[in-house]
Amino acid sequence: MSLFLDIVLVVTSLLLILLVLLHRGKGGGLSSLFGGGVQSNLSGSTVAEKNLDRLTVFTALIWLIAIIGIGLEIKFG
Repeated sequence: MSLFLDIVLVVTSLLLILLVLLHRGKGGGLSSLFGGGVQSNLSGSTVAEKNLDRLTVFTALIWLIAIIGIGLEIKFG
């Protein structure tokens, strides 16, 4: 079980990094230094952005469950 949770944690961590980097910058911060703040958001959220948000939240929940599982295994295992 420990090996499975470790693999899930590594895979979801890498996937979260990728998904967060795929998100469009909302302005301010480092994204505006490289020209990300110049674009205007006239069209609002697209279907692809909403699906990307959902996938990111789902991956984060799996990551959180894996973290809790590893913590419980360390404490009680």
